[in-house]
Amino acid sequence: MEHSFDVIVIGGGHAGCDAAHAAARMGAKTALVTLKISGIGVMSCNPAIGGLGKGHLVREIDALDGVMGRVADKAGIQFRLLNRRKGPAVQGPRAQADRAIYRSEMLSEMQRHQNIQIIEGEVVDLLMESGAVKGVSLADGSEILARAVILTTGTFLRGVIHIGDVSRPGGRMGDSPAIRLAERIDSFGLPLGRLKTGTPPRLDGRTIDWSQLENQPGDDEPVMFSFLSQRPSARQVSCGITHTNERTHEIIRDNLARSAMYGGYIDGVGPRYCPSIEDKVVRFSDKPSHQVFLEPEGLDDPTIYPNGISTSLPVDVQEDYVRSIKGLEAVEILQPGYAIEYDYVDPRALDLRLGVKGIPGLFLAGQINGTTGYEEAAAQGVVAGLNAAAFSRDLDEITFSRTDSYIGVMVDDLTTRGVTEPYRMFTSRAEFRLSLRADNADQRLTGKGCDIGCVGATRAEAFQRKMDALAAGRAILEDRTYTPRELGEAGVALGQDGNRRTLYQVLALPDVNFEQLSALDERLADLESEVALQLKRDATYANYIERQKQDVMAVKRDESMAIPADFNFEAVDGLSNEIRAKLGRARPGNLAQAAKIEGVTPAALTLLLARIRKDTRRKSA
Repeated sequence: MEHSFDVIVIGGGHAGCDAAHAAARMGAKTALVTLKISGIGVMSCNPAIGGLGKGHLVREIDALDGVMGRVADKAGIQFRLLNRRKGPAVQGPRAQADRAIYRSEMLSEMQRHQNIQIIEGEVVDLLMESGAVKGVSLADGSEILARAVILTTGTFLRGVIHIGDVSRPGGRMGDSPAIRLAERIDSFGLPLGRLKTGTPPRLDGRTIDWSQLENQPGDDEPVMFSFLSQRPSARQVSCGITHTNERTHEIIRDNLARSAMYGGYIDGVGPRYCPSIEDKVVRFSDKPSHQVFLEPEGLDDPTIYPNGISTSLPVDVQEDYVRSIKGLEAVEILQPGYAIEYDYVDPRALDLRLGVKGIPGLFLAGQINGTTGYEEAAAQGVVAGLNAAAFSRDLDEITFSRTDSYIGVMVDDLTTRGVTEPYRMFTSRAEFRLSLRADNADQRLTGKGCDIGCVGATRAEAFQRKMDALAAGRAILEDRTYTPRELGEAGVALGQDGNRRTLYQVLALPDVNFEQLSALDERLADLESEVALQLKRDATYANYIERQKQDVMAVKRDESMAIPADFNFEAVDGLSNEIRAKLGRARPGNLAQAAKIEGVTPAALTLLLARIRKDTRRKSA
């Protein structure tokens, strides 16, 4: 039996769902091929979406009319804005999600779109014609034809699950790995590597002594992911907080040799920014305890996800160390924690479309590209889905820049620098993070989405109304200028410097609000609260963004500046220990070489440039 599609997406995880939906929104007839329909939208690791950097990606996916943000809003059972006390540029929305609701809502999104057809089956081969992809073949012998294929295989490529010294094949707990498809990828000669990730044991919340634990509620005023969402729809709950202790660490240290990772059973590199409890005990041996967040997996599910103690220790050791933790003394483990090792393709084999160089029609998205996290996967899915649809219909390629999005930062990082560990998004990776805020993702990307045809009418209309309101509000703020005396009479404290200012310039001051400014122009009192808040944010960052652009231009201008052979990277104030160590090992000869080192951020390059100039001036004095 043959089907004919424009795009085939292999895998129904986070990358696959947003890839299929993106292609479908572009008008492409799309097949979503998954082992089991019940596996679509499964949250394989923690029951949460968003966070620092990651929340920015979810907002950008939503701005392009993707699905992760609005599904997370429907499934969210606790919403928190991280870094709330800091500026909007580094704030990240995060939500605990009900796994069952998330899976159900994501499946509904896939089934509801008229351009998506879900097919159950195992893809075992890619069909080729004259060096280009033309479809896939399934384990049952059937073939599906299409001009473009997107691989979103997650951890399934030659996946191996490790619990202590016991290893077995698996793409995730309870699912078989993809072996034949991995062998097919081998035949392309693509550069491959091995990575690992892990999960903690799942606990029975009915056996936890919650009375001993600290309670962590969500925000009183939830910040949603989608620009179209107004408020949570699911019942809101609290999480619990506990801590490991010296006894916990003693049990782990005594059994390190039985850990899959420390016992030499795993070759793959794990995510440094989400270390196992074994890693924490070894790397941070001076810390007497580590925080553990007890996260409910659902409103009607007793399962608790203990965020912070992922492990590959044997089951009996997991039971001992978990029960040494306050509140968990009598806890029952429903599923042991485990590590999973899998193949990935070096993303430098891809172009900015996430297309494989030299293999027309083949696109990759998600953990197959060396990333970690639901949000990074879904964002790549959007890029691959849009471009697979464009390729299948002979349209122009669709790329994202480091200047306009975290999506652009991630894709550029992956395709130019590659990975040495699972890639995770951080705000520090972006040169323009002051302008790439979560709050303005729609201002940055929805217009672009409308132009390329991936934004539906509902979002387009809402976006246009918002932009019109912002433009009208800014026009009022910039309508005339005021003297310091006039501003002072309205309660705005300024030095009597004689300079006239627009109200937009005045709004940038930290203690100025719209109530004060309304006394000077009563039209401002009619602005909607959300419009006023966005104008305040935009005004606050305007001067900083201009200064940031100048810093970035200075680094680009001086990329060829030599770094002395005896330069002391340890003396550069503001650099993290990690970046100091990487620079010290690599000893780059100039700033351009330093920029190519994975993890060396634009902010780090600015600090490095300033130090080199300072040393040069001192030597020449």
